[in-house]
Amino acid sequence: MMAAGYRCIAPDHIGFGRSDKVTDASWYDIARHTANLRTLIETLDLGDITLFVQDWGGPTGLAQAADMPERFSRLVIMNTWLHHDDYVYTPAIQNWITQNSPGGLFRDNIPDRFNCGTLMVLATDRVTPQDSLFTILSGGEPTYPPDVDAVRAAYDAPFAGLGEAAVTGPRQFPLSIPFHDHERGSGAEQARHFAAINATNLPVHFIWGLADQVFEGAWGRSWHSLIPHATWDEFADAAHFLQDTHGARIAQIVLNRSRA
Repeated sequence: MMAAGYRCIAPDHIGFGRSDKVTDASWYDIARHTANLRTLIETLDLGDITLFVQDWGGPTGLAQAADMPERFSRLVIMNTWLHHDDYVYTPAIQNWITQNSPGGLFRDNIPDRFNCGTLMVLATDRVTPQDSLFTILSGGEPTYPPDVDAVRAAYDAPFAGLGEAAVTGPRQFPLSIPFHDHERGSGAEQARHFAAINATNLPVHFIWGLADQVFEGAWGRSWHSLIPHATWDEFADAAHFLQDTHGARIAQIVLNRSRA
């Protein structure tokens, strides 16, 4: 995208990346993450934005297009959602909430033992559960090929050596899904934004990974059908983190759509 003349901005949520890590769990909710992103856009005075969203990028990013449409020129929606009354949470989402709640598998493993990098190389099909998760849970230390280990280390770098407090932010994201707690997940606001996005006149491109058990293809197609002028592209071999596994192909699709 940069080679095509775009300025690319990839913000980290506070508590992630190289940002300072707030350790008070109650500080983290979707309203605050959304407000932080709005502050970034306004402080940088961004305009003519082509917005890429995936996963939590839907609730936090599409909120910006719903409330400040004049700053945006195009929306790219990938494997995400906005809460509303008719939304059905998949078993994968419900399991993710459960396993990150007190007593859950992921919640009770500290980062040095079950870290973000391991989760990401597993989620992007770089390793198998047998070679990563199962090894860890049986008390072993997984070993990965050098290229895979470099990806794992990159995802772990912002948290490495900082202990449990450093991952307070990541731990709160699953608990902010408005399946149980609509207030913490800004459920009512998400429903309002869902209606606004569905009524937008901005160009909208849906790009969906069909191998995702979190946001399934049927949901993506259903949402796409609510925006008559939206385009649809799909990858049968892409799972949840398609921006990681299919980034170059996604960029080319958007560039081609932009020229149409």
